[in-house]
Amino acid sequence: MSRQPQIALLPDRRLHLQDGPIDLIIGADGSEADIREAYRAAAERFTGLLDELCAELPELRRAADPDHRALKGVVARRMHDAVASFARETFITPMAAVAGAVAEEILGAMTRTARLTRAYVNNGGDIALHLQDAATFSVGLMDRPDSEGVLRRMTLRADDAIRGVATSGRHGRSFSLGIADAVTVLARSAAQADAAATVIGNAVDLPGHPAVLRRPACELQPDSDLGHRLVTREVGDLSDAEVATALTAGERCAQALLSNGLIEGAVLQLCGTICVVGARPIEIVRPPQLRAAAA
Repeated sequence: MSRQPQIALLPDRRLHLQDGPIDLIIGADGSEADIREAYRAAAERFTGLLDELCAELPELRRAADPDHRALKGVVARRMHDAVASFARETFITPMAAVAGAVAEEILGAMTRTARLTRAYVNNGGDIALHLQDAATFSVGLMDRPDSEGVLRRMTLRADDAIRGVATSGRHGRSFSLGIADAVTVLARSAAQADAAATVIGNAVDLPGHPAVLRRPACELQPDSDLGHRLVTREVGDLSDAEVATALTAGERCAQALLSNGLIEGAVLQLCGTICVVGARPIEIVRPPQLRAAAA
């Protein structure tokens, strides 16, 4: 008997889809009939999606070649295309965009089927958005992805170009080469935001610093796409000047991506300091004891 994903309607009328490592929370606004149809389409497209990705997993774990795409599946190709813009300058695999690409695919199935004023697919914090008319979406920003409680938020509107939000950092589900607590990226697509968050998160760093403990990724996860590359496991005490140095490196990376049209904005966080790249206003939800620096 083939494995079936878990599909459940939550008490607040959101949809929960889970299959292996893919765990989606989905919301939609529209008529009752359209929401039902959108959720049906989401569940239908979700079924078998993990198997599609696993069929091409060896290729997805290889360094992306910006001039050649051997992948066949629609989600796998979207993953490659999202990272290709970065592959000439740095090591990156299509896996850096997997969460955002999956979220986009499910959202696309919903919006092709039903008339919705607003919809979102949240894949572990990487979010694909559909906003129409005067619809808005509030994005919560965490001091670090494994913390509880929203510290800040920003509001996205239908007339923005932003349709994807992703967060990366050393506390997240994936390994990071950098030391950022969290890097949240706003982009025109969720897959692009996912890839860019990885790149910027890696850039927030203090290479060779004795307070940073690193281990080869393959020792922690034998099949990691990062192989023997050193990933961050612990970050000890850093001075204010060292925090500023690491954030400045990440800020330069984010500013370059913003100038090249690859992102719409980013929020970088390390040891209580926040750096904002782009003009997106951020609202403090509950006052954290943080040092703020806007760029």
